Amino acid sequence: MTRAIALLVAAAAVLAACSGDSSDTATTNGLSTLPTVTTTQPAYTQAPDFTVPLVDGTGFSLSEHLANDGRPVFLNLWASWCPPCRAEMPAIDAASQRHPNVLFIGVAVQDDPVAAEEFAVEVGVSYPLGIDERDLVDSAFGPLGLPTSYLISGEGVIITEVIGEVDEERIDGVLATFLGG
Repeated sequence: MTRAIALLVAAAAVLAACSGDSSDTATTNGLSTLPTVTTTQPAYTQAPDFTVPLVDGTGFSLSEHLANDGRPVFLNLWASWCPPCRAEMPAIDAASQRHPNVLFIGVAVQDDPVAAEEFAVEVGVSYPLGIDERDLVDSAFGPLGLPTSYLISGEGVIITEVIGEVDEERIDGVLATFLGG
């Protein structure tokens, strides 16, 4: 029963995050309820490996990146239909410029591949954007809602998960907390 209640509370937070409300809390009948951005406790589990086509025509493989580059990964799961996903992309882009020691990558999930690619071209961020055409990334990570971001260590371990829209300050805080920089 307690697990069911916790899942309902988490689901409510996710729904509030994807509502497009940019305030710090969701409200119901004028009463504050849950924060729209939630960072879970460190997960410390192995990240599922994935390979996705990138909008620029190349591809990305997490295992290949970790073997050849080794930088930690800030993985952002987004969708073109999700207003908070769209709103956070400039902040992620700015953070990616300030933190070259971390690979930032966005992957469109739960989305029409054509719509996702059109939006990716329109938004024009400098970090790589991929499309989960076969729902493999979505299934493997199982985000509670969108947007959701994961910080993955250079060893391929999920360090933390951030549910909801992020801004530059939030990204910098997560990186400082978990990577020390």
